[in-house]
Amino acid sequence: MGMLNHQLSMTVLMTPDTANFSGNVHGGSILKLLDQVAYACASRYTKSYVVTLSVDQVTFRQPIHVGEMVTLLASVNYTGKTSMEIGIKVIAEDIRSQVVRHVNSCFFTMVAVDDNFKPIEVLQFNPSTADEVRRNNMAKQRKKLRLGLEVAIK
Repeated sequence: MGMLNHQLSMTVLMTPDTANFSGNVHGGSILKLLDQVAYACASRYTKSYVVTLSVDQVTFRQPIHVGEMVTLLASVNYTGKTSMEIGIKVIAEDIRSQVVRHVNSCFFTMVAVDDNFKPIEVLQFNPSTADEVRRNNMAKQRKKLRLGLEVAIK
């Protein structure tokens, strides 16, 4: 059995075209990959188109270098009525030394939409493992914080 329909993994080799002059991968290159894997994970889970509503906590903890393998591990952490939080963990691996580093984690809120881009209801995600329950609870806290920020800004 492969990965469950609420999880998705993508591995990409960091090539020179993704980097700046110092040989570090551009944040923008990583953001594009993050958005792609969030989209793929959410659309596979909902069997529909999805759009990105918000992105939380994209912190580049360490640089990623050209020649490293980068794996993005995405999972549905929480579902609302039409939206869901996709958590993504980014791991960089030096191919020669096989040293693996956790370089980034972030959270995308995606909304499922129909062919006319109107929001549609999503299948409710029920966490089953201890990790899933923990991530689900943390996602609920982030949602409360986001809603609080929206009220504060208005």
